[in-house]
Amino acid sequence: MTTLERYLAAATRKNTQQSYAQATRHFEEDFGGFLPATGESVARYLAAYAGVLSNNTLRQRLSALASWHRRQGFSDPTRDEVVRQAFKGIRALHSSVEKQATPLQVADLERVDAFCRAAATQARKEGDRAGEMQALRDRALLLLGFWRAFRSDDLVRLQIEHLVLRPGESLTLWLPTSKGDRENQGRSWVVPALTRLCPVEAVEAWLTASKLDAGPLFRRVNRWGAPGLQPMNRKSIIPWLQRLFVQAGVDDARNYTSHSLRRGFAGWATHQGWDLKALMQYVGWRDIQSAARYVDPLTSDRDRLEAGLARSLPAAAAPAPSSPADDVVRLEVSIALRPFVGKTRGVAAARRHIEEVCLARLGGQKFGRKADRYHVHLPAQADESTLTERVSDLLDELHQVATNNDCYLEAKIRDVATGRAWD
Repeated sequence: MTTLERYLAAATRKNTQQSYAQATRHFEEDFGGFLPATGESVARYLAAYAGVLSNNTLRQRLSALASWHRRQGFSDPTRDEVVRQAFKGIRALHSSVEKQATPLQVADLERVDAFCRAAATQARKEGDRAGEMQALRDRALLLLGFWRAFRSDDLVRLQIEHLVLRPGESLTLWLPTSKGDRENQGRSWVVPALTRLCPVEAVEAWLTASKLDAGPLFRRVNRWGAPGLQPMNRKSIIPWLQRLFVQAGVDDARNYTSHSLRRGFAGWATHQGWDLKALMQYVGWRDIQSAARYVDPLTSDRDRLEAGLARSLPAAAAPAPSSPADDVVRLEVSIALRPFVGKTRGVAAARRHIEEVCLARLGGQKFGRKADRYHVHLPAQADESTLTERVSDLLDELHQVATNNDCYLEAKIRDVATGRAWD
């Protein structure tokens, strides 16, 4: 490869080069097309795979063919009118809802963080070096990926020599190139230290334990607990994430992808009141359309509608939920209600009483995608027996409410910090 060819190759991201090469091979080998192509042959190619490949994939194949022709000095056949009309007809007859990754909720992020910390502690006690190192790496990768809304290929490209770690303050990262950096100008990203779920502390713990001072930040760990020389493969991030979520007990773990971290943060930030401009600047989106794909429109619309209701109607008289004190025990309450006989209104009445009376006085807040999981807070107890007694009283109260409304109740309460459970 000549010097010029090396620079020309570097102008296009490696992932894009690979996907474009795969697309042109598909056109030639699977479809039997010839390059350079005509507009008629490209249109026939689209028709052959319409409904077989998604519209987004067909659009990517067109981009690949267009790029090949431009680089070879030929006219671009994908701009022909027959190609445009064919693709327009395909979109009309094969319309589909774009699949999006399930966003990771902060409550589930907390659950996985607690699992990783507990796994690292247990492995250290047992002398399991590999288990400890994997748990520390997993925690650092997860928290950094969420709070910085990184893509998987950004995470695996991070280099230790490009980090500036200030314990208790911040972590500054430098990425020479990324998908959003089309001009390859590079960008610095700052992650602040947090009081909980802190990515700075997690990365510091991983670097301290691994004794790494250069090279890829996130790597595979061998059976003896030694980090490898090569970075994790970006294609391994999705199965790694799903496996971790299964181990941590996250519901529907197989529905998550690496984009779940990015979408999860965007949804969380929107729900916390970040405006779109601030979110775009923090994540690195350059246009509103890109940002809108990651923001849950239902959440945004609900917040706007609720704000309008608050201005239009007087506030309803309701007891203010208790706010957790600094020294509290955070519990996760899961409930499942079903009627004694047939369909009754008792389930709705029991749930309403549990939410508005039993859990509301403990600062109960729903979380997750299902409507049967809540976080509550109890004052920290002097000993475990007192905590068990308080939890047992709460369980008895929940079961009594269900019985009074002709319902069966399955309830489970879990200490978020320790993982201890009662049912």
